[in-house]
Amino acid sequence: MLLGVAYRMLGRVADAEDVVQEAWLRWTSGDRSDVREPRAFLVRVTTRLALDRLRQARARRESYVGPWLPEPVFTDFGPAVPDTAERALLVDSVSLAVLVVLESLSPLERAVFVLREAFGFPYAEIAAVLDRGEPAVRQLAGRARRHVDEGRPRYDVDPAQRRELTERFLAAAAGGDLGELLALLAPDVRLVGDSGGKAKAPLRIIESADKVGRFLAAVAPPVRTTHVHRFAEINGAPAVVTLVDGRPDSVLQLEVLDGRVHRVYLLRNPDKLRGLTGL
Repeated sequence: MLLGVAYRMLGRVADAEDVVQEAWLRWTSGDRSDVREPRAFLVRVTTRLALDRLRQARARRESYVGPWLPEPVFTDFGPAVPDTAERALLVDSVSLAVLVVLESLSPLERAVFVLREAFGFPYAEIAAVLDRGEPAVRQLAGRARRHVDEGRPRYDVDPAQRRELTERFLAAAAGGDLGELLALLAPDVRLVGDSGGKAKAPLRIIESADKVGRFLAAVAPPVRTTHVHRFAEINGAPAVVTLVDGRPDSVLQLEVLDGRVHRVYLLRNPDKLRGLTGL
């Protein structure tokens, strides 16, 4: 749970792990005689550490090369999360679309949103975590919820349809089939590529079916035996992880509505792909 809170706050696995590690060190090395609720204590420490790191990260991201996307993570919860409602909540709060919108919130709004919407913490407990009054926390939660609702695209969540469309999309892109790509793309489709300036990817968001289709058809690499495509659940949705010589090279994920692709996410920053091993 602590790692989940930190990741949703920061959007990077390494940063989240560092925060949880520091929280654990404070727990093991400090005087715990007056701690009545270990869970609440650890959540408070983790959230405050994540807030500090988030404020520092925002300054660094101003110099980030190209669009920024969260670090992708595997989210095949399997039988660990059998309840449909609970799974839907976890998937929604970790989706790339939602995490991108969370980047536009203030650090405090993001903390309140994560604790309230993703993990269902009571307002009184969130107020204690952030050392704020409960009325102020409720106001932060309302603003965050409205902002996320306004900024989050409304997409279909049927994983079978998304996978089928992803397979067709991948085949068309790999074959340079512009006609098939245009048939799959919505007129207002957007392609967001994240390379951090360390791999080939567009440095600006590409908009419109014609521009996105022509870009994909033009940059499609020739078929090589060193390139292997693997389907996986990434941030709660089907995605394609491309391996080159056994190492993750890119992640492709589509957002789908009414049978058409409305958003294409392409992650190629090698620093963000190191955790995608074992495929």
